[in-house]
Amino acid sequence: MDIEELLGRMTPAEKAGQLTQYFYFTLPDTGDTEPAPGVDREEQPHAVEAALARGGAGSLLFVTDPAETNRLQRLALEGGGVPLLFGFDVIHGLRTIFPVPIAMAASWDTDLIERGQAVAAREARAVGIHLTFAPMVDIARDPRWGRIIEGAGEDPFLGAAVAAAQVRGFQRDLIAGPKHFAGYGAAVGGRDYDEANISEYELWNVYFEPFRAAVEAGAGNIMTAYMDLNGVPASGSHWLFTTVLRDTWGFRGFVVSDANAVRNLVTHGFAKDLPDAAARAVTAGVDLEMAISDPAYDHLPDTDVPADVIDTAVRRILEAKQRLGLFDNPYVDEDLARVTLADPAHREAAREAAQRSAVLLRNEGGLLPLAPDRSVAVIGPLADSKRDTLGPWVFDFDLDETVTVLDGIRRVAGDRVTYARGIPVAQRVFPSMFDMFGGNRPEDPEGFDADAAFAEAVEVATAADVAVVVLGEWQNMIGEAASRSSLDPPGRQLDLLKAVVATGTPTVLLLMNGRPLDLRWAAAHVPAILDIWYPGTQGGNAVADLLFGAVSPGGKLPFSWPRTVGQIPMTYSHTVSHEPQNQARRYWDEESTPLFPFGHGLSYGRFGYSDLTATVDGDDVRVSVTVTNTSGVTAPEVVQLYLHQRHGRASRPVRELKGFRRVVLDGGASERVEFAVTPEHRSYWHAAVRDRVLDDSVFDVYVGGDSTASLATTFEITTPG
Repeated sequence: MDIEELLGRMTPAEKAGQLTQYFYFTLPDTGDTEPAPGVDREEQPHAVEAALARGGAGSLLFVTDPAETNRLQRLALEGGGVPLLFGFDVIHGLRTIFPVPIAMAASWDTDLIERGQAVAAREARAVGIHLTFAPMVDIARDPRWGRIIEGAGEDPFLGAAVAAAQVRGFQRDLIAGPKHFAGYGAAVGGRDYDEANISEYELWNVYFEPFRAAVEAGAGNIMTAYMDLNGVPASGSHWLFTTVLRDTWGFRGFVVSDANAVRNLVTHGFAKDLPDAAARAVTAGVDLEMAISDPAYDHLPDTDVPADVIDTAVRRILEAKQRLGLFDNPYVDEDLARVTLADPAHREAAREAAQRSAVLLRNEGGLLPLAPDRSVAVIGPLADSKRDTLGPWVFDFDLDETVTVLDGIRRVAGDRVTYARGIPVAQRVFPSMFDMFGGNRPEDPEGFDADAAFAEAVEVATAADVAVVVLGEWQNMIGEAASRSSLDPPGRQLDLLKAVVATGTPTVLLLMNGRPLDLRWAAAHVPAILDIWYPGTQGGNAVADLLFGAVSPGGKLPFSWPRTVGQIPMTYSHTVSHEPQNQARRYWDEESTPLFPFGHGLSYGRFGYSDLTATVDGDDVRVSVTVTNTSGVTAPEVVQLYLHQRHGRASRPVRELKGFRRVVLDGGASERVEFAVTPEHRSYWHAAVRDRVLDDSVFDVYVGGDSTASLATTFEITTPG
């Protein structure tokens, strides 16, 4: 297809249509939800199909049935002659659900992350999806923010590595769409959609880094952010999408708005009306408007936006369709889709991901792994919840094949397992914006007696050799529009945990979560705590593998775990204060250190670090360390390298992650692990210079199993002459 010839034949209205992406709702009516305020569930699909018939839509989203995809594609080709681009939120799997993204980041295994998203991409492309609105690469340093679950946590180096791996996996079959550019994770107060006010220093050194890595990895799309960034709505920022994204980083893909974000330029008080919003967005560099209804870009033919600006945006969309081969082969092989979705290798990949992402926070007295002959009481409202096992941000799942924690433990321990649901997670949950996708919280059965259920759980724990208590948050308590003002375990879950521990039965706490919860009591009284996150389709099998020692936990925290909500925000990579000796006692009533540090995670092995060296060779530095498994158990360890610059043109953080490597060592085995510290690792963006700089300085190097590593050495960089 000759893109320029096609552009020349298009009318202004057809060009505006190519720049419009519609939601297409064909979801079942749950009786109490609507797709969006003011949108009629029955009329909305008819309006979209009318737009297809006149060539007024270039893309649709939320279509996953291959037959329906083919039908709509046919309508588009008969209407405007240009194939549709189908998009979908493939966040952590389509049919095969992997652990939630924050969990995958906790694996610190970029090969695993890439393979997981490649599975998701393969399944998505098989049903006719071309574009995924993922990965979410926003840095999140306030765990009250519900969308922390979609990203890689607090650190720009880890976040960049995870972002690049996800993009590589997705782009095998899809267009990856990193989001939300930029600063969305810094919402004031952790309140979703609130404004973000971020210094240039933090933007360039922290919040931009995962996006830069995603672009360098080949991402074909970038999604805008909803909120005001430093007083300007991000979706109307020429600086973000032209100056930074295209002129500085050389991005050559297309930009899509978040849902209704172009229309929202009017809501923000930035644009005076929809034509003005359309003009501002497309001029800023937003190529494709995601609209639920009444797109602002419909008004583009009536604005004074230069024709070449609109043509540039249309060209980017058409080129993306051409790269996907849609002009030659626009339809889906429906038989192949069924085979792909049923591939058992995908489930095995999900199981491995859930194994590697779990983080062992505590294991006093070696309670884990569990002996195979012990009777086990499985307790808690999340232990046998298929929907919660999957986590949020999944829409095309199959609950029938989901393996819960209870299922997995029964597979291993059989009739030695007893189960008590106990109390609900919470008495009240605000409705989720995604309830229409199957996220509704079922009510407790009529006549449910919470006190009796509580007593039953305690009784079951008393009679067992070990109690496995599964606590956390319902999956619709976290995610978009699901921030929390507290990190306390919801409802009476802590009371239940205390009662179980009081029986004297050795207790294992499994956390099903996507943010850190207040574990101060648990960390002092529960011998074993394993964070399993929302582990996905094969979660229960993976958890059983971990509990009974078929595999060893090896995940590491991708954020600092605060003691209490009052410490937020908290990050390990803060700058040095004028009184660093008082760093741990900044609060009158609480330590100012985390409960668990960034990078923390135990295993069934024990690891020692020794013989740390740093060798300078011109601008490059080679760091080497010997890692030894001092136990008799084969286990994984994530070796982490942190850097501190002692002096220079700016105050630098006390430590910054600059390298990591996952190794698996047999009991008693050692391995020499090497890292390269390059000028890129040592450079940083300087606010006064407004560019990246390199300083001559002395650098401290720390290597170990988390961000508090004590093994250290130094090296010095000086510029000749």
